[in-house]
Amino acid sequence: ALLGIDQRRLAELSGLSVPTIQRMEASESIIRGNVDSLMKLIGALDLAGVELIAEGASSQIGGRGVRLKADFDPAKILGGIDTDAKLPVTSVA
Repeated sequence: ALLGIDQRRLAELSGLSVPTIQRMEASESIIRGNVDSLMKLIGALDLAGVELIAEGASSQIGGRGVRLKADFDPAKILGGIDTDAKLPVTSVA
């Protein structure tokens, strides 16, 4: 909802299947998925301008969540992202 993209587009951006995205979204509190799939999803969201907020990290309302990065460019989503590009490796706590 934050980016206004659907599961199909998120699957394209991350290189994952739509059923994998659906399983992750249907997870309660802890996202189900293997580390590789989670890293692909995190990388696609990062490239799209989404910042993941860890539990206890600084945010206006506290707690974990997501927000758009300060340098967010909607053209990345509307114009498409090169899904063949290497995604950045992000550590998961």
